[in-house]
Amino acid sequence: MKSGFVALAGRPNVGKSTLVNALCGGKVAITSDKPQTTRRRTAGVANGPEWQLVLVDLPGFQRPLDPLTERMQKTVDHAFEDVDAVLFVLSARERIGGGDRFIGRRVFALGVPVVIALNKVDNIVPGHIAAQMQVAARLGDFHALHPVSAKTGDGIGELREELVGLLAEGPAYFEPGQRTDLAVEAQVAELVREKALQLTREELPHAISVDVAELGEKVVRAVVYVETDSQKQIVVGRRGAIVKEMGVRARPEIEQLLGHPVFLDLQVKVRPKWRKDEQLLGRLGI
Repeated sequence: MKSGFVALAGRPNVGKSTLVNALCGGKVAITSDKPQTTRRRTAGVANGPEWQLVLVDLPGFQRPLDPLTERMQKTVDHAFEDVDAVLFVLSARERIGGGDRFIGRRVFALGVPVVIALNKVDNIVPGHIAAQMQVAARLGDFHALHPVSAKTGDGIGELREELVGLLAEGPAYFEPGQRTDLAVEAQVAELVREKALQLTREELPHAISVDVAELGEKVVRAVVYVETDSQKQIVVGRRGAIVKEMGVRARPEIEQLLGHPVFLDLQVKVRPKWRKDEQLLGRLGI
């Protein structure tokens, strides 16, 4: 049996969570086009006949601005303390610049193999991909460099084989059918938050969080926290349209996760400055 942990590193919104889902063959982490979608450390588990690859999805590197982002950056820092390799994710659609070089200096100094994934290569001309690969190759002494599309699956199989090849002999850390280390309550909360991100404007995602108040056989109750009354009005929507649509989108995935039908009750509450509330952040697992 071969097993090990590979941490993902990269700027926010380069597609790390989508890449984890593609490598694991199913949904592990929520995704959106909004920065800071990933707030906590999440392990995605990919299993093979004689191997288990544990992918550690992390928040993107960032400059802490409040207790929330400070906790997120600490999560990133601590995650690299005991991994077998790093998957350094770049976006083929964006200029590889100072932020990527800063992360590169961090990960190449860890003393473990670094595999670079140039993500989002779908619908990009080959010449641009080749140019981006040349820039990426100058970031450090990498083990391998793979152009991939987490969206279409292009190159994912080859990347997975590369990462598995770096694993040493070891035990299975998770049961064969287990795909993530998140508790069920946390998975439910993340699914609701994902739908909230889909349905709200750019300025709102950072102010939204979700806490599961009840996880019963027939009823799931979750609280969507925002920081101001004006944000609550936006999340609730005209005559409750937004929060209702949130539930419509989240409930099928929650039922699939739980394995049975449920009534999903969503409440939107104002909790001023919750991003600075250490007690709430701890309960939210951040």
